[in-house]
Amino acid sequence: MRNLKTLSALVAGLVLLNLPLAYAHEAGEGQEQVSILQDHELLNAPGKQAILLTVDYAPGQRSVAHSHAGSVYAYVEEGEVISQLKGEEAKHYKAGESWYEPAGSVHLQSRNASESKSAKLVVWMLKGPKEAVLDPYKQ
Repeated sequence: MRNLKTLSALVAGLVLLNLPLAYAHEAGEGQEQVSILQDHELLNAPGKQAILLTVDYAPGQRSVAHSHAGSVYAYVEEGEVISQLKGEEAKHYKAGESWYEPAGSVHLQSRNASESKSAKLVVWMLKGPKEAVLDPYKQ
């Protein structure tokens, strides 16, 4: 529990300190809105890039099934989301809860659990600089 509070405080601090550096990727029809808050190559991990982003889901909205080349930490800042990795049961996460996705995981579901309220994720990812943030999963 203490680690979760520390992670939450760290993420919140980074977000608040760096809001002017944030930029948004406009959501297309039916797509979630992804906003990149930070994007840096790491001096202490050559060949790796850290990205801090938010994912905003409108009521009932979902992401397409996808995979991430890099490792991911996700934190539910607002609302509730359903997340499911390939080979696992779908899990329901509420505001204040988080999870980890190992590099190469297939994310079958990532969606707003509510049909009437919005949801927001804060995501931290570690990946190679030339790797995509996500690749659509071809089933």
